[in-house]
Amino acid sequence: MSAPIALSCGEPAGIGPEIAVKAWQRLRADLPFFWIGDPRHLPTGTPFQAISAPDQAASVAATALPVLPLRFAQPSHAGQPDAANAQGVVDAIALGVELVKSGAARAICTAPIHKQALQDGAGFSYPGHTEFLAALDGGRDVVMMLACDLLRVVPATIHIPLKDVATALTPDLLESVLRITHDALIERFGIAAPRIAVAGLNPHAGEGGKMGYEELKLIAPLLDKLRAEGMTLSGPLPADTMFHPAARAHYDAAVCMYHDQALIPIKTLDFDKGVNVTLGLSFTRTSPDHGTAFDIAGKGIANPSSLIEALRMAARMTST
Repeated sequence: MSAPIALSCGEPAGIGPEIAVKAWQRLRADLPFFWIGDPRHLPTGTPFQAISAPDQAASVAATALPVLPLRFAQPSHAGQPDAANAQGVVDAIALGVELVKSGAARAICTAPIHKQALQDGAGFSYPGHTEFLAALDGGRDVVMMLACDLLRVVPATIHIPLKDVATALTPDLLESVLRITHDALIERFGIAAPRIAVAGLNPHAGEGGKMGYEELKLIAPLLDKLRAEGMTLSGPLPADTMFHPAARAHYDAAVCMYHDQALIPIKTLDFDKGVNVTLGLSFTRTSPDHGTAFDIAGKGIANPSSLIEALRMAARMTST
């Protein structure tokens, strides 16, 4: 039997514990996973069973949520992050990565974190999960992919102001993003000959230089270079015509130039089931594509669909 998936708890005052339980209730033994965190943070009445090793999860999952206990400094209160628990959140992620790299778990799925609480309570110096995971994996170059059944998108630049995108978008950066995406489509998604669509930066992909020169000077020459190596790349394409059904039929993933250019289409197509995948790691990591949702934490109304899809995608990615 395959090793189970590790699910790190994320911010305990958010919806992470609630959606973990809902995901277990839906999946149970069909897709065994174990939750790393403090059992005190689970919703009251949760049927859970503490395990001492990941290989015990499969025998437990049919009747109880398998929990690998990790003691935190404090209980949690829904919607009220406590910096005292920040180190526990960081430790849960690190433990999950350690278990995946050792082979005890097949993949890690991470529940949402609250970066301010981590900075205040644990001196967390990373912009987010992705960069921390890369550091735990030896400082690898990584790429963020958002994926659902209808679309896979990769933003070349992520959490920076729009005014800084053109400066940040260098040939080396874009080449790294394209190579990592291409390799991951083969190795993680089982696509033997990936087709990648590449967006332009400017409206109408620059319209021959009338609306910007990045397409002519940076993007097109790089795509020509990589095509000569055998990659199947289309573009640079106008972003406003890349995401209708007929266009999506011609590629396996789209690489976009900035955050909203990539995330608006996927969140429009499938808001509840988008999955965040980190490409370029030596192990598989997925995450639900949403935040901690403090405003609804503890109310029992959080939607577990994205987490369920993240767990399912992690299982698919480690079965190819």
